[in-house]
Amino acid sequence: MEWSVIWELIDPRLVGVVAACWAVGFILKSTPAVPDWTIVYVVVIVAVLLTIWMLGWSADSVVQGVLAGSFSVYGHQVVKQTRSIGKKN
Repeated sequence: MEWSVIWELIDPRLVGVVAACWAVGFILKSTPAVPDWTIVYVVVIVAVLLTIWMLGWSADSVVQGVLAGSFSVYGHQVVKQTRSIGKKN
């Protein structure tokens, strides 16, 4: 799946939420006491809460929050995997 397909589903007002989630994920990854498997869940919960705070409570806000959090995790993995390909060659 391409970035553009996912990005079209996310409300443009949530660019800051995606960036904030990327930063939260980076901070959590750098914290030794936080298990890696929990990072995805924390990032998505933060995204949903920020989205509800910005857009108000609705089912659409929850879905948008999940999309924003998921997109930030997906974006991080794309960058990480692309870098690892460059290191192998």
